[in-house]
Amino acid sequence: MAQTAPARRTLLYSLYCGVSALIAPFAWRKVAGKLRGYGLPEERVRERLGHASQPRPAGRLIWFHAASVGESLSVLTLIARMGEQALDAEFLITSGTPTSAELIAKRMPPRCRHQFPPLDTAAAVDRFLAHWQPDLGVFVESELWPQMLVRARKMGCPLVLLNARLSDRSVKGWTKRPATARFILDQFTLLVTQNQKTAANLQAMGAAPERIRPGSNLKAVSAPLPVDQDTLDKVRGSIGERAVWIASSTHEGEEDTVLEAHQALLKQHPDLCLLLAPRHPERGDVVEKLIKDAGLSCARRSKGVLPGTQTQVYLADTLGEVGTWYALCPLVFLGGSLREIGGHNPFEPMQAGAAVITGTGHFNFAETYAELTTLGAAAEVRSAAAELAAQVSEWLEKPAVFQAARDGAKAFISRQSDQLDKTVDALLALLPDRRP
Repeated sequence: MAQTAPARRTLLYSLYCGVSALIAPFAWRKVAGKLRGYGLPEERVRERLGHASQPRPAGRLIWFHAASVGESLSVLTLIARMGEQALDAEFLITSGTPTSAELIAKRMPPRCRHQFPPLDTAAAVDRFLAHWQPDLGVFVESELWPQMLVRARKMGCPLVLLNARLSDRSVKGWTKRPATARFILDQFTLLVTQNQKTAANLQAMGAAPERIRPGSNLKAVSAPLPVDQDTLDKVRGSIGERAVWIASSTHEGEEDTVLEAHQALLKQHPDLCLLLAPRHPERGDVVEKLIKDAGLSCARRSKGVLPGTQTQVYLADTLGEVGTWYALCPLVFLGGSLREIGGHNPFEPMQAGAAVITGTGHFNFAETYAELTTLGAAAEVRSAAAELAAQVSEWLEKPAVFQAARDGAKAFISRQSDQLDKTVDALLALLPDRRP
């Protein structure tokens, strides 16, 4: 795809560059403090100033930039697939959080390395680009740093906005500044959107229509979450033949509803076990008190306790084990949705073979859930505990209906995987010829 000349820089962009230079010392102090507080060595902390802690590999380098954990992990399957087709390609992932760096290190595909991104200042970005000299830059979702984009494009690096997703608030803000919006979007050779709504929004913001193409949500084709088979066997053995349902990624104000629903379910299914996995495991003490106040028996994962034959709620207040829980049980309620929180990634449980129940507050995944509910692969309930209990009960008591929901989820994931191959082809087409 040919690159057209980008729109001219605007006064607002120039002001942004000036302000960035002024606040750079304060921004550096803040981000450095966070990284040092996490226990990272100084050479890794200085990556935020553009100082690389690893050498640039020989060969063509494809740079992926993502915001945090979810976005970073979502590209790993894509990178692996690209690496299989472009055997000389090397990969760099930049993301801003220590947690994302830690998880990426555990799941990193071949020929890949991680760095923290430079602060969006001229000095830090230029230092970063001079060292890494990327041949293709891929920015994931809505992580748009103006100087990073403009300076990378200026050095001749083709740029792609991948898995593009913009909130209504963000779109409204950008459309008030049309010249600057067009200037930033014109840095991209290709914009691959999650859905048609984002495609329309990008065009309204000034993106050239011929550069926009619909794609899939990368999170739908990420590698399945890891499963600890030993833990799975132990928990499954301790629960026995009892029925189980999962409430995953719950937030403050949602556990009360989930526990009330479980109390109602126990009247019809007295042996039923609820596996409750809060979004933030550090809330374990608070959630345990809610369980006990509800008069329910509880075993707590963080204390190394397995659920017994009489355990009504198994509190899974640990990090990194949710893949094991999805392998344990395919009936999942996904939190962040009983309140206006935005919902959480439904693809992870579906990749494990689960069907999903959601509340109505899933606006970050609105189009995805619209399709899933139409297919019968997901069920939507309002915030009332009675509705949640009724949906869980239906899937427990009607195996054929539940299996149909799981089959719909499997078919949806399969279609997204087909779209991934098209995305790989589109990205590799932008990769310049082999380096000498």
